[in-house]
Amino acid sequence: MPLIFLGLITVSLAAGSEAPYAVPKLPYPVDALEPVISREAVATHHDKIQKAYCDGLNRVAANDPKMEGISLSALLAQASKLDDPVRSNAGGFYNHSFFWTVLAPVGSGGEPSPALAARMTTDFGSFEQMKSRFDDMSEKNKDPGWVWLVWTGTKLTITSTRKEDNPLMDDMEIQGTPLLANDLWEHAYFQDYQDKRSKYLKAWWTIVNWKEVNSRFAEIHAPK
Repeated sequence: MPLIFLGLITVSLAAGSEAPYAVPKLPYPVDALEPVISREAVATHHDKIQKAYCDGLNRVAANDPKMEGISLSALLAQASKLDDPVRSNAGGFYNHSFFWTVLAPVGSGGEPSPALAARMTTDFGSFEQMKSRFDDMSEKNKDPGWVWLVWTGTKLTITSTRKEDNPLMDDMEIQGTPLLANDLWEHAYFQDYQDKRSKYLKAWWTIVNWKEVNSRFAEIHAPK
């Protein structure tokens, strides 16, 4: 089974199969994010919701010859030309595959690298100010969607997207390489926090996998 790499995400592809996409395994045990996100919530989110996007993407791929041999990254890069079922399923599948990689058990995620912290100071004023702006956008965004920390090619910025959209898509107002994202759909937090969304947003920072974020930032800036 060959692999494609989308940033630092590895997505399995079954060449010649009617089901070319497969949900990546979690990079930690299903209960590893407790008490911030419960085992039950992770299982629902990963095994049902993410799988539904994957299954939907496989269905549309099976019925559209133009999608044969096209990688997920190529699909996202031409999102403005995609039919809604392709766009929504490809975006939802990518977003969730990304999301799990930037989370880690409490106390194990490290902190921003010196290089990333320095860039945050340049673009936001400080690490804490970056977090404050990320939180502010998360609080204000009441629609289903995502908040992202991205590298635009010249700077770090924070942006939000609706539903299954992401900054890799060619018709986003702010485009860039995702470094960090939080899922603001109710399925990400309601099972554990009900309507206490702010409590979820605060607790979420304790499970951010800065080691992974640092690796993504370093990969972008590695000599070519």
